[in-house]
Amino acid sequence: MESRAIHLLLIDGDASAEDFADRLRAPGISVEWCRSVNQGRALALKGGFDVLICEVPDKDCAAFAWVREMREARLRLPLICLSSCAESSFAIEAIKAGAYDFFLKPADPGEVVGAALKACEDVRRTSKPVEIGEVYPEQDTIVGRSREMRDIYKQLGRISAQPVNVLIRGETGTGKELIARAIFQHGHRAHKPFVAVNCAAIPEPLLESELFGHEKGAFTGADRVRIGRFEQAHGGTIFLDEIGDLKAPMQVKLLRVLQEKMIHRVGGDREIPVDVRVIAATHRNLEQMVRAGEFREDLFYRLNVASILIPPLRERRDDIALLVDYFLRRFGREYNIEGPSIAPAAVEFLARQDWPVNIRQLQNVIRRALLLSRGYTISWQDCRAVLEENDLGSAETPSLRDLVRATLTRVIEGQLEAALPELESVFEREVYSQAISRSGGNQAKAARWLGVSRLTLREKLRTYGIHPGE
Repeated sequence: MESRAIHLLLIDGDASAEDFADRLRAPGISVEWCRSVNQGRALALKGGFDVLICEVPDKDCAAFAWVREMREARLRLPLICLSSCAESSFAIEAIKAGAYDFFLKPADPGEVVGAALKACEDVRRTSKPVEIGEVYPEQDTIVGRSREMRDIYKQLGRISAQPVNVLIRGETGTGKELIARAIFQHGHRAHKPFVAVNCAAIPEPLLESELFGHEKGAFTGADRVRIGRFEQAHGGTIFLDEIGDLKAPMQVKLLRVLQEKMIHRVGGDREIPVDVRVIAATHRNLEQMVRAGEFREDLFYRLNVASILIPPLRERRDDIALLVDYFLRRFGREYNIEGPSIAPAAVEFLARQDWPVNIRQLQNVIRRALLLSRGYTISWQDCRAVLEENDLGSAETPSLRDLVRATLTRVIEGQLEAALPELESVFEREVYSQAISRSGGNQAKAARWLGVSRLTLREKLRTYGIHPGE
């Protein structure tokens, strides 16, 4: 789906403001410029803008009062402040009043546009509802009616109302951010900011500045004060994804913030108070990392006040048909395919897969199968073709050595509890699958080849979801 255009409103009475507005414009970014706060307020109330960029000369000006007014009115329209006032305290006051970001003039247009795009993404995460069970246009949905997911919903109800930090556990692709957003939207800070940070996606040298901000001159290239993500989330919620990837120095700094509720910008000596609820997520086994000395025990307990464990897709196979239906309708709208459909045999085929990358992988398979089918009913052969094409790197069957190595790696990284049961399951499923296939579906013959009873064969076929006729 193509991203829609971003509409910015610049409110600045400086003589150079018109030129600055021109420099903000880019493909997909439109800018309207006005000179006064009163005129800007009138335009903003009419709607149609995604981000406001406003000059704030000093703390006593009308624009600064407007920032507070917007915050009190709970208007979900991020405001970026521009000012010639270089005092560090002024930036702090602007953020506390409700501004999303702060730039000293003359500001770099590229950096302002970058902040505006980031603000739009944060607003999208905050305001886009996370529905449970039903599918609506332009809304993310937590799908599942299995016993495991019903337990998750109950935990969401209990945890959301409590003002505590939350740790979300689950394998890659299980939907940890959706759960985090659901906690936020049903919680006591739902009208405040929601800021998401993927700790694994930001290079280690830049992560401290990203989280806590930096002062002008803190390092080479730091030519302005930068507001960090904790300050942007002040009063609201910060979601720290892949928290298990934090290195030891950042673990210490994050622990200090959780204990003292204060941050220090990089290069600064001023303590800045922050009031945020922390929701963290990881696919790693943190207890194992604590025992190995790779993750601080005190930080683990600070984050793990409340915990939700999201089961992998292979442990809630009853939900796969619901997820398939959800993705069909969602991508059908996206690709303008009227009434997309899938054969029952294809759904059964998908339900028998192990989905190592969970919902994210299933979503990708449905998207690609829908394109492959060219508007016709998706067959199980279409699904198999997409899976074999991807096969997480290769369509070839891995060697036994590679399979053992990969499974042990998953255990070492905390994605599995034990390797042997997983390997036994993979081996048995392949053996019974090949035997029933080569026997042409003849169960008596397959059982005789394997040296097991027909009763055992039928039980194994049922366990692994193998249909004799396929």
